[in-house]
Amino acid sequence: MKKAYPIVLMPDDFGYFVTIPDIERNTQGQDMAEAIYMAREALGAWGICEQEAGRVVPEPSKEAPPHKEGELVSWVDIDFDEYRRMTDMTAERTNVTLPRYLKRRAEAEGFNFSQELQERLKERLNVQ
Repeated sequence: MKKAYPIVLMPDDFGYFVTIPDIERNTQGQDMAEAIYMAREALGAWGICEQEAGRVVPEPSKEAPPHKEGELVSWVDIDFDEYRRMTDMTAERTNVTLPRYLKRRAEAEGFNFSQELQERLKERLNVQ
């Protein structure tokens, strides 16, 4: 389930410094798009770590956080379950069946079967 957490973006000499008041975390980005992306990444990583530790992830604030003149307030959406799925790089063994001639020819060429399968699946599923 998606939630939207408020963030405060502060322009600085390097782009934007970002605070996420609800979780007391900071990040930064070279431009606004990167700063918002980094805030989502910080939220996602923090949230799944909290869940794995058995702690409850707090609900987002519904009102804009306090901020100074010149600072921008925005909301960043995050789905912790989806973030977990997208960042879970745990390897799982998968048994596949290939015609013998194809397997032998690929082995002779030095193919890495796992890498080839991953690349093809990403291509077919339009995943980065």
